[in-house]
Amino acid sequence: MADFDVEVFYDGACPMCAREIAMLRRLDRRGRIRFTDIAAPGFDAATLGKSHDALMARIHARLPDGTMVDGVEVFRRLYAAVGFAPVAALTRLPGVAQFLDVAYDAFAKRRVRLGGRCEAGACASGVSTQTEAPRA
Repeated sequence: MADFDVEVFYDGACPMCAREIAMLRRLDRRGRIRFTDIAAPGFDAATLGKSHDALMARIHARLPDGTMVDGVEVFRRLYAAVGFAPVAALTRLPGVAQFLDVAYDAFAKRRVRLGGRCEAGACASGVSTQTEAPRA
């Protein structure tokens, strides 16, 4: 058995992301989640076979077998790891799953702006740029 259920790649420079991760750290009493800050010095997205921009555009996670997941599936895995598997299962119901996917996509496109991190017009398109601080 692996020593973790899911490794989440998150943007530690994102205030909203940092709050979510802090809550998950508190809930992760069994230590089933690995937390990797993609904004940390020395983090190299290439080791995951992903670009920095791809990791910034959507939240990503790695499962013990090396499979990468992103978007809402990451949150399902994270919340299942901290004991909310029945609630996470409800998010797979027809209609609910599609709604959450669309809502997450809309959020991810606006995350930087919603987090109050737009600088020098960097959020004009709603997409993060290399000149901004890293985000997940």
